[in-house]
Amino acid sequence: MSTGLTEQETIRRNSLNELIRLGINPYPPDTFEVNVKAAGIKENFPADNSLYQDVSIAGRIMSRRIMGAASFVELQDESGRIQLYVKRDDICPGEDKTLYNTVFKKLLDIGDIIGITGFVFITQMGEITIHAKSLVLLCKSLRPLPIVKEKEDAVFDAFTDPEQRYRQRYLDMIVNPEVRDVFIKRSILVNSMRSYLNAKSYLEVETPVLQPLYGGAAARPFKTHHNALDMVLYLRIANELYLKRLIVGGYDGVYEFSKDFRNEGMDRFHNPEFTQMELYVAYKDYDWMMNLVEEMVEKIAMDLHGTTQVRVGENMVDFKRPWKRFTMFEVIEHFTGICIDGKPEEELVAIAKSLNVPIDKTMAKGKIIDQIFGEKCEPYLIQPTFITDYPVEMSPLAKKHRSKEGLVERFEAICNGKELCNSFSELNDPIDQRERFESQLELGKRGDDESMVLDEDFLRALEFGMPPTAGLGIGIDRLTMIMTNSQSIQDVLFFPQMRPEKRITG
Repeated sequence: MSTGLTEQETIRRNSLNELIRLGINPYPPDTFEVNVKAAGIKENFPADNSLYQDVSIAGRIMSRRIMGAASFVELQDESGRIQLYVKRDDICPGEDKTLYNTVFKKLLDIGDIIGITGFVFITQMGEITIHAKSLVLLCKSLRPLPIVKEKEDAVFDAFTDPEQRYRQRYLDMIVNPEVRDVFIKRSILVNSMRSYLNAKSYLEVETPVLQPLYGGAAARPFKTHHNALDMVLYLRIANELYLKRLIVGGYDGVYEFSKDFRNEGMDRFHNPEFTQMELYVAYKDYDWMMNLVEEMVEKIAMDLHGTTQVRVGENMVDFKRPWKRFTMFEVIEHFTGICIDGKPEEELVAIAKSLNVPIDKTMAKGKIIDQIFGEKCEPYLIQPTFITDYPVEMSPLAKKHRSKEGLVERFEAICNGKELCNSFSELNDPIDQRERFESQLELGKRGDDESMVLDEDFLRALEFGMPPTAGLGIGIDRLTMIMTNSQSIQDVLFFPQMRPEKRITG
């Protein structure tokens, strides 16, 4: 009867059983104290050869060369790889040589996790190496890594298929350890942003993920049901309306790193679950927020790279302040030669068709203009650029422009051809806000399934009074893509959403 195991998996399970028969626990419960990392040894030992004479290190076997009574092993820990020298008489000081002759040589495999103690020296070939004085098995690996051959030097197959890499991120990080660097940089990026905002005394908060009404953005939601309350709830598409309630409640500055969810298409720039940082600051406007974004992102680039210049694909993007600024109508006219300011919907439809911009009958003025911008302008904005002053139809939560009829005080920062952040002078007139929500309901009747819903409790909060406020939403995934020169959003998410596997294989 078939076990469903490959030949290599069967061999490893046999080795597991033999280890147990020898009285060796392949998954021991004991703590193994680590006092050094591979990278630390490589960085510091050449300068002072008296260092690291009593090391304790753990990691995964990535290759080995067995040469009779002595062997060389390549060990990989969180920080990198280092060579081990394992001598039979050192790890088996008595007469019993089972640990070396049977366990190490025959029952351990590439991928197993071991702990060793010893001292550091430099081989005749000039390689920094740990001379093992003791060795213990910490975890037996029952699946082989994707390598051409085992037991000797490991030659790894190209684990490059995106679907395999994203589904088995743990294996991706073992075989391609440079992948871990992307997520280390992501953590540095988030911490840099958090420290910047904390230094300004803004309060980090948490708001509901499950919401009775979704709002704060134009997107389709995920819907679920709460059994105890017998009510429909939505996974948030944004946290904007809750953060504004906190401004009403008396905080002058609040921010949140939020997981948001949008039930939409997937591509290399979109995942249904993504991370945003949203910030709201009372008594400020969108001009002030543009300056904050420039300063904050410039700081992030310096913290990550030590320079404001970042390689993104074939382009060198420079985040040094000040960034260029254009209005929405200016940038459309620049790239198309057509001034759309003041054009009615019928004429915008004709312009879109003349530019071969795809539109449909559900699109009103705002979406048509947005579609023209997205097709004809956005892909060509490589250096960080602020696009300002959007039509009111595009921005139901933004305050009307103080001097330009029909526009709102809004900007988006575009970088490498994609939106990086979105910001408003927030609408705090409850009567105007109700009218905007009602206009959104009419768009929904036209078939726009991304139109906003009317939130009575949010309107009630505004009626108690919200001070003039600047708001910002910045995509952490998009910013990480740019700062790490990653080509797909899936490359900066540990576990991106995938279609179900038809069957699980090794």
